[in-house]
Amino acid sequence: MTAFQLTEQKKRERTELVLRNIYNLPPIPNAIKEALEMLDKPALNSHALSSIISRDQGLVTKILTIANSPLYGLQRKVTTIDFAILVLGYSELRNIISVLSIVEAFKNKTDQYLSQKEFWLHSYLTGSAAKRLAEDFDFPNSGEAFIGGFLHDFGFSIMHRFFHADFIEVYNIVNQKGVSYSEAELEVLGMSHQQIGHYLTDKWNFPETLCDAILYHHNPNDSKDSKSLATIIHLADYMTEKLNIGNCYWDKNLQLSDSEIGLLRFRETEQIEKLIENYKDLFVEQAETVRYLS
Repeated sequence: MTAFQLTEQKKRERTELVLRNIYNLPPIPNAIKEALEMLDKPALNSHALSSIISRDQGLVTKILTIANSPLYGLQRKVTTIDFAILVLGYSELRNIISVLSIVEAFKNKTDQYLSQKEFWLHSYLTGSAAKRLAEDFDFPNSGEAFIGGFLHDFGFSIMHRFFHADFIEVYNIVNQKGVSYSEAELEVLGMSHQQIGHYLTDKWNFPETLCDAILYHHNPNDSKDSKSLATIIHLADYMTEKLNIGNCYWDKNLQLSDSEIGLLRFRETEQIEKLIENYKDLFVEQAETVRYLS
């Protein structure tokens, strides 16, 4: 083992030690906590669930805003939580509330290095596009694609909050040396933001396929367990860059490889460019949705 590898390993061990001890999070609102606990029960009572959610008018407003967004394309306007439960179902409702709970738990202050508003916009748009892509490509679990897309850069936010001095160092290395963020992250922390996101979602018992897709969202062809899901998330991420809506500086110059194009059953890049243009309205309208969630 070289001195460089040893140093990187030591840095990774230090980073993992901090990740194992992430406990000082603000408590999520009781309504979100109780709703998620109820949604995990085998025998669900929709009336009781509706009563729990309705105690928090802010949560009600956010759920209804998402339910009425182009993400679901419902024909009738959803005006009550009872109707939201009926038309969305428990699984989709759980996905929505899970996302809202993550946003609540990991709220952080904006600074010159990372705008929280822009970060969550990017996350939500990537999740929305991944869900729609999963449906368009007949992927069996569009809800998992939504969560995976939403959490794909979660490790980046974790770095900003729990490794702030290192985050600034990574930022400076990228701007001074012109290397990628993943390279600078490995140099400073011994782990990339993909690896940090994978580590935490695995620790919190997220589905293995979802953890794997987060790990490989920049290089889905390397995935062994969830290549299709990782590819869908990668394309959704790429779309934010191409459409210049909800894009982020750490994904600058993101590229699709030939192997990823093949996985999506396209023969050439031009076909994907046409597909992306067809998603523009979804991105514009979902970006407006986020304005009402913040």
